[in-house]
Amino acid sequence: MLQNKIVIRYQDGTLLKGRTDDFLPVNPSFHVSLIGSSPEDPPYEIKFPGVKAVFFVKNFEGNREHRDTYEFSPGELLDGRRIVVFFKDGEMLTGTTQGYDPGRPGFFVVPADIHSNNERIFVVSDATQRISFA
Repeated sequence: MLQNKIVIRYQDGTLLKGRTDDFLPVNPSFHVSLIGSSPEDPPYEIKFPGVKAVFFVKNFEGNREHRDTYEFSPGELLDGRRIVVFFKDGEMLTGTTQGYDPGRPGFFVVPADIHSNNERIFVVSDATQRISFA
């Protein structure tokens, strides 16, 4: 079964890293095998209340030297609608989305920065302050 590398960021700043194979945005929870846990350890259940976002990452190390850009590359073909997400903690995210619906608990964003370590991000709607479309 495909295991996605994820980083879970909570609204209080807590960060968890691990792998999941049962993430579905329509479910109220999913499971993650945390980095450093043994294969015998049961997966940790993640429930969405309190979560800011789930980052589907290329690798767990990232690049500390990289500074995200919030601009789209000129001439880049975009798949979806341009979106700017303003989180309650002051962070901003730009990218594209194909499934934003204010009535849903969350939505996916593909970052505008093509060099980002994030492949896609599931934004939890309760963690947002404002959404705008570019």
